[in-house]
Amino acid sequence: MDILTRRKFLIASGVVGAGALAAGAAAYTLTDLLATGNEQGPGGRTLVLVTLYGGNDGLNTVVPYADPAYHDARPEIAYSAEEVKRLDDSVGLNPAMGGLHGLFGQGRLAIVRGVGYPKPDRSHFRSMDIWQTASPDRPGNTGWIGRWLDGAGGDPRLAVSFESALPPLLAGVHGAGASVPVAGRAMRGGLPDRTLAAFAADSPDESPAQARAAACFADLRSVDQMIAQVRDAAEEPVDGTDPERPAATSTGGARTSLEAQLDLVAQCVEARVATRVFSVSLGGFDSHADEKQLQAVLLGQVDRALSGFAARMSRTEAGREVVVAVYSEFGRRVRANASEGTDHGTASNVFLLGAGVRGGLYGEQPSLTDLDDGDLKFTVDFRDVYATLLDRVLGADPGQVLADWPGRRDDLFDRV
Repeated sequence: MDILTRRKFLIASGVVGAGALAAGAAAYTLTDLLATGNEQGPGGRTLVLVTLYGGNDGLNTVVPYADPAYHDARPEIAYSAEEVKRLDDSVGLNPAMGGLHGLFGQGRLAIVRGVGYPKPDRSHFRSMDIWQTASPDRPGNTGWIGRWLDGAGGDPRLAVSFESALPPLLAGVHGAGASVPVAGRAMRGGLPDRTLAAFAADSPDESPAQARAAACFADLRSVDQMIAQVRDAAEEPVDGTDPERPAATSTGGARTSLEAQLDLVAQCVEARVATRVFSVSLGGFDSHADEKQLQAVLLGQVDRALSGFAARMSRTEAGREVVVAVYSEFGRRVRANASEGTDHGTASNVFLLGAGVRGGLYGEQPSLTDLDDGDLKFTVDFRDVYATLLDRVLGADPGQVLADWPGRRDDLFDRV
């Protein structure tokens, strides 16, 4: 989704209130993030949320290779027992995920299976809205991290996105996190700076919607300055924009590589910035045709980025307090379509790795024969995972953020 369309979507959806987006979309650069040390102290954990936009196929990510129903439903795109990276005698990881397979073997990767929500919605935008607001029963206008931010004092630097626009995830009632996009080339090659400056300028007689749109443009204008600062600060230049790579898809995702985004997260963590939550993303998972090769390429990118990030984080005290959570808006249907792809589905997997994570397989594997109109029935509510992250990583009361949601998965983390 291009910048203008994304702005219109944020305004029209009502997900972000005028005061929240104006507060959170102020122009923040890496220098701003580095200005304050980690106010949580040495024991404060950091959460990194990785969003896979487009609906990643969970059945070809965590593969039930021993289930005949899996091979019957998708004979052309199924993986054999010899191809997968085995986790146990029934499931294995996609062949492209060798790095994460190694982390699983070390007890450092937890995989929660069958994660979803009641009455699933197969629309990309509605389902992602549900995941980011944690409000499956009715449309929400704040993100679950945004509500946590409200309770944590509202400083936008506490929750930072390295995506091209502020995700609804970070929007609170009174404020929002900061958006610090990584890629600057596309914006520079589009509108002249003087035009962007005009869009970013506020006016005393403008409507609240125009004011928060202007605040978004003020944020985007900081991109070139931030990239220059990152290159000066890093030992090697950071350039996450591949000129041959298409921009983010209509279903979302950052324009820069996941590795580049996580490299910036690593720099911030190592500098002990104030940020407690980082949001990064990768798009392109809407695999309606020729899925097997496409998904393997994307999962290979995810694998390299996450395994490299995990290795880097393991080398410092601050890095060893980082927890990464990886999710997508939904999985895919069990049966493949006629184009050797899969269509929008329901339940899928959530990956957790990092500080105190107790590695292993969690949640019941959904049945491939007892289906809901051709789709998997979820076995774990995603709010159980969120409640655990709020409690064990951010030290917050889940009830205050998730409307007194009672669930939690304490088995995912070691006691500290």
